[in-house]
Amino acid sequence: MITSNDFKTGMSIIMDGNIYQVIEFLHVKPGKGSAFVRTKLKNITTGNSVEKTFRAGEKVEQAILERKDMQFLYSDGKEYTFMDNENYEQMALPRATVGEGNILYLKENMSISILMHGSRILGVDLPPHVELEVVDTPPAEKGNTASGGGKPATLETGAVVQVPFFVETGNKIRVDTRNNSYLDRV
Repeated sequence: MITSNDFKTGMSIIMDGNIYQVIEFLHVKPGKGSAFVRTKLKNITTGNSVEKTFRAGEKVEQAILERKDMQFLYSDGKEYTFMDNENYEQMALPRATVGEGNILYLKENMSISILMHGSRILGVDLPPHVELEVVDTPPAEKGNTASGGGKPATLETGAVVQVPFFVETGNKIRVDTRNNSYLDRV
């Protein structure tokens, strides 16, 4: 148990049976009345944000979260199988737990991080950048490369990303997994 006076940005707490991460907090000492802590919390499982006010010194249960490095092995469409890098145990996760945005960038043998609270899996974190091959993109037309802009490119995992006109089918590119954007050619 911790008190609301111990809050720090990024800290995880358990409230109403859910795990929340502290995004913002502000200690307020009004001229009249008792002090309080105004917080903005993010629900780790749903991603929703809530604002909550705690009395100064109010006790809250701290959530101890663990990150496990794992390797993506394969998918059968419904479940995604990962292997623990330490003890080589395999774990199958449903599509919803992995996340629709993450599925677009999962590649066999990729190292990822799984966020856990005890034995409960909260989510999957991809590396911030991945290198993937372009399998389909329209060819550049003469003159349109000088004006800038971009064109859609389908990657080996099925993701579609806007790329500059000079990128061709067969090129390897680096993509930012956080905002689905092209970074550079590899």
